Amino acid sequence: MPEVMLLLHLNGWTAPFSLLLLLLWASYVPARSQAKDVVPQEHFNRLQASKASLVYFQRDTSPPAGIFLEQLENSIEALRDYGISVLKVNCHSGKASSYCREGGSLGKAHLFRGQVLLRELPTDALFSVDAIVANVLFALLFNEVKYVATLVDLQKVEDALKGQSDLVFAYVQAVGTAEHRALMEAAFVYTSVKFALTTEVTLLRSIRREPDVPSSKLFYCHCKVAEDAAQPCRRTLMDQPLATLNIHKFLKLMEEPLVVEATEDPEKVSTTHLRLGLPLIFILTHKETFGEDKRIAEFVAWKLLGKAGVLLLSRSSVGLDIHPRFNVALKTPEEGVPVKYLVLKDMDEIIALVESGKQSEAIQGYEEGEEHEEEEEEDGEKYEQEIQDDQVVESVVRDRKHELPLEHIQTLTEESFAPALAETNATVVLFYASWEAVSLVVMQSYVEVAALLQGTPEVALARVNCWDWPQICTQQNVTQFPTIKMYAKGGRRLVYSGMWGTQEILRFIELSRMSCPVRLTTPEEVEEYFRVKISPYHRVLGLFDPSMGEAREAFVEAGKVLDGYVTTGIYYEEDAAILSHNYKVPLPALLLAKPEAQTRRVIKLSKYSVQDIVEVIRHALLETFPEITVGNLPEYFQLEKPLLVLFSDGALSKRDEGEMQHLAREERRPDFVACWLNLKNTPVGRGILTAYFGSFRSPLPLLLWISLHSGGQVFVFPSDQPISEVNVLAWIEKLKSGQEVPSTVLSDEEWKPRLPAYDFLSMMKPPLPEFTIYSRGSVSTYQEEANEVPGEKTAGVVREEPVEDSRMAELEKKPPTGGDLRGTAPRLAAKERQAKRHAEL
Repeated sequence: MPEVMLLLHLNGWTAPFSLLLLLLWASYVPARSQAKDVVPQEHFNRLQASKASLVYFQRDTSPPAGIFLEQLENSIEALRDYGISVLKVNCHSGKASSYCREGGSLGKAHLFRGQVLLRELPTDALFSVDAIVANVLFALLFNEVKYVATLVDLQKVEDALKGQSDLVFAYVQAVGTAEHRALMEAAFVYTSVKFALTTEVTLLRSIRREPDVPSSKLFYCHCKVAEDAAQPCRRTLMDQPLATLNIHKFLKLMEEPLVVEATEDPEKVSTTHLRLGLPLIFILTHKETFGEDKRIAEFVAWKLLGKAGVLLLSRSSVGLDIHPRFNVALKTPEEGVPVKYLVLKDMDEIIALVESGKQSEAIQGYEEGEEHEEEEEEDGEKYEQEIQDDQVVESVVRDRKHELPLEHIQTLTEESFAPALAETNATVVLFYASWEAVSLVVMQSYVEVAALLQGTPEVALARVNCWDWPQICTQQNVTQFPTIKMYAKGGRRLVYSGMWGTQEILRFIELSRMSCPVRLTTPEEVEEYFRVKISPYHRVLGLFDPSMGEAREAFVEAGKVLDGYVTTGIYYEEDAAILSHNYKVPLPALLLAKPEAQTRRVIKLSKYSVQDIVEVIRHALLETFPEITVGNLPEYFQLEKPLLVLFSDGALSKRDEGEMQHLAREERRPDFVACWLNLKNTPVGRGILTAYFGSFRSPLPLLLWISLHSGGQVFVFPSDQPISEVNVLAWIEKLKSGQEVPSTVLSDEEWKPRLPAYDFLSMMKPPLPEFTIYSRGSVSTYQEEANEVPGEKTAGVVREEPVEDSRMAELEKKPPTGGDLRGTAPRLAAKERQAKRHAEL
């Protein structure tokens, strides 16, 4: 501890040696010291060149001078902590100093470093110990602590520090106050940051709305991370009063990493925040969404900077059995209180949980609500089958406790979407909404498809939650939920439009993997193409002469349109005429091979446009006498022809099936569609019959003529006549001529939804976190709102308080690749700096 130096000369004679030793010993006693009369002129040379001394040349003994001397003596111990000596010179004793003879030294104290005068301090400004310490340190640190009077001055200081150092900026009501002293003491101790000071209330109000008489404020300006000259320094306000311990605590927190990656049990984690009495927020993250989760964690950390610590906790790395619905964990500084796992809807709830200071009440309220919710679920299970009239929603409610194994389906975000598509030859993406019932049901089929395709490296299955990532879904032209798209290398994109069953989706994926149309160059390749073992699906071959360029190009484009639904091949070599002769078809022609049939059906082409070829192939793929199901009804309904439907309670008899097959022959297909419906396979058929005839009691099988597209008339074949080709054709002629009376007439109202559809994508706000911390706005939205400060102007003019997150801005410029950034040990505390510290700290 530096000593207080006292130099003594009494009335021209030197004190005894023993007295000098006594005085020298007393100067080292760590008790309260007093400044004595000195004659400094001949003793200044003995002072160390780097030593600072506060010297008062006493010329009068007036009451004001006495008050100052009392405060000067009281400040000796405080200044000693910073290596500053306090000397008092009696100008009326001994050889007078040159400062005693100068009239300008009256009412001033002088601050020296060695023999060099640094500053003259008016004694009326040194009215207390706080004022003396604050002004002396302010004078010594004039290069480290800048005084700024305007916002432009502050911005110049910030601009000079960008990319190099952070800035601590404070407003104090007056120089010499306790708050001023606390700031100067912090500036003396913390050498790794720069300090700035103002007493101008207009400057404070230009960066922050304040009452008429604002109190002292301290801001931490994050300029080191603002490497771009045009990027403003973000400012964090210290909420506590401007006191030494509060400043030390605040700056200690500012030194901590913004977000820490936790790799151990939260119960074992201990950080500076906990030791300083602040809570920890753990954001639970998945590997697939780590990049975006980190971005959100940083945004929350900026909002809670100085109030709580924010950590990223990987669900897989800690080895804990954490329920999937939990997305946030809270650890409070109180000993013995376990970590609480919560379900929060958005980032605002996290921030409110900390800023309200009522974590315990929030946790208790959540637990009570959870218990109440479980009770409601248990009671609701008894009645859900009775009150639920939507079968899709009913199935979701019924299976809500069943967790789907999603480990084989990659979760995509804005950052990982494009890289994921580039990693594999083909990527299937399910676009869904996490709250929508059909999406959740389709997810079950999607999971089953993923299990069947496991071990197939050429195809990757992924999903995008449009509720979290509406921008992706908008960019990919997703207009309804759910939607499945296939992305293949080379820019090929296919949209699935079939049924949502597992086998239907699997078939689409397997067909989409094949190049369509396949180029065949030899007759042997043609025969191999038609073999069933190559593909269990329909195969269409286009035969063309090399000169038929227009028809060939139209077939190629038609194959692309039908990609994912049928396999197409093309042959246009010089020997195409030989194949034409072998298959007995004129060129150009199409050959259709069905997996269940050994024969090859010839499709003649009369028109060579893409649309015509597509329609011809689709029509040829239809069965001659199909069994109507929920899945294939749209294919036959869109033909806009009357349906001749035979309703049966089980399989058809051979006689009935044979007669219906005759009715379905090719020459009659332009007039109507002959089909049948098995009520055991398609129970909804009973509902159809009930809708047609009320309480349905007619014997089965029952033959109906349904004109859905022409008047909505429904005719019933007479039950007293056997079903035969002759009888049915005669009956059809009668009903066409108006001799038969319809059993019922369907309403001519359009089949539209009872309520208008919502454009959910336009209602969403991008982008939201995938770990299901939903937000009313994205991170960028919050930044835009925060940046809207009145008075903010462009570069070169006065700016308001910058609130742009420099780290997030850097991420905007260099978005994360979506890779796993974990694996490095978290740095839970910043390294201690070697600096002089105040005894109180």
